[in-house]
Amino acid sequence: MSEEPKDRSALSADTVSASPPVISVMLIVPDADTAVAWYTTALGATELWNLGGVAGLEVGGAAFFLHEVNPQNPTETSPGQVGITSIRIEVFADDPDNFIERAVAAGAIGVGIEDHHVPWGTHRQGGFTDPFGHKWSVGDRSPLGPFPR
Repeated sequence: MSEEPKDRSALSADTVSASPPVISVMLIVPDADTAVAWYTTALGATELWNLGGVAGLEVGGAAFFLHEVNPQNPTETSPGQVGITSIRIEVFADDPDNFIERAVAAGAIGVGIEDHHVPWGTHRQGGFTDPFGHKWSVGDRSPLGPFPR
């Protein structure tokens, strides 16, 4: 008697995962090697792996991925090529000012950092656009907790 394969497509509500899911982003860039070098310098990213055209990086334990533009797939293009972006990458740091300053020193276009008054207190946030057209918002960690506190 052979055992039936388990259907993993519909886990029950009682199923507990060994590890929680992780959300990440894959940024489409015109040149992966150039982008790896920039993110390493500007954000202090660590290269996890590089397959040539596709690379895994991390900043402070948060993984993100780069994929070089593939002319065979016109639905995935770099924001720098089309002149718009539909996402914003959010970074939460102990020192958002320094994070932004480092990116700007490496060639990003900075957006002023300011204090926003929100229900849980003050949230310090600014940002930058990287050389590949991706928009980054960088703020303190205050939004990461539940509210009300």
